[in-house]
Amino acid sequence: MSSPARKSRGLGSGIWLWAGLLLIAGLVLLLDNFLLLGDFNAVSLLPLLLVVIGAQILLRGDVVPSTEARTFGITRGSVESGTLEISSGAVDVEVRALQRDGRLIAGQYAAQSRPYLNVQNNYAHLKMERSATPWFTFADWQVGLARDLPWQLLVSTSLGQVNVDCSGLILQDVVLATGFGHIRFVSPSEALGPVYLRSTLGNIYVVTPPGYRTQVTVQGSRLFSTRVDARRYEAAGAGVYVARDAADDAPLVEIVVSGTFGDAYLA
Repeated sequence: MSSPARKSRGLGSGIWLWAGLLLIAGLVLLLDNFLLLGDFNAVSLLPLLLVVIGAQILLRGDVVPSTEARTFGITRGSVESGTLEISSGAVDVEVRALQRDGRLIAGQYAAQSRPYLNVQNNYAHLKMERSATPWFTFADWQVGLARDLPWQLLVSTSLGQVNVDCSGLILQDVVLATGFGHIRFVSPSEALGPVYLRSTLGNIYVVTPPGYRTQVTVQGSRLFSTRVDARRYEAAGAGVYVARDAADDAPLVEIVVSGTFGDAYLA
């Protein structure tokens, strides 16, 4: 998770940005009301505000930084496998491996979006939905998962970024999808099924730790190109790249990347 200092700096910069924009917009409109701007039409600047809001959404995945977040933790109990399903809307999502043993899941969630947990026998299904969160709440979701059981990950955002570090996790299969937003995915050492990464408007970053045996297939187009670190990957066919220097006994992890507008970065 981000340190308190980083969160404080991000929140402070966001507040100053929007406070400055509101002051400038108010001043321009005030001068326009008193006819002190001559023939200049202040209303014509309103589209600029939409451009700034759009840029903020694309860069951060939200409009206004928020501290309205809650922490949570659920003990593992007898659970032997699980599914994490997240539909976050306009909220950024971060998933990683837990450092502490004994917990099934822990982290930070936006207000009123605490994971819904359903346990049947030794299987757990956790669900987090943006629809349960007030529309004006933009706190990022940060989730840590138990290391020693296989996970299925289903994560989608409409205007948010997705950052999933699976280097310490065992995966069954993964589907990560964004509408407007980037995806950063760190490959696991083992995945029982394929990993699918999809973005409509945004870049997709795939990171393979040294020694991991990862095969990445990029389904590109004229508007979605591929940028490969040749020191880390070698081409194995059209749009297919295999990680170099993988351990001989490492299991194969298959990743499929696709997008409409943006780039795929393999590092």
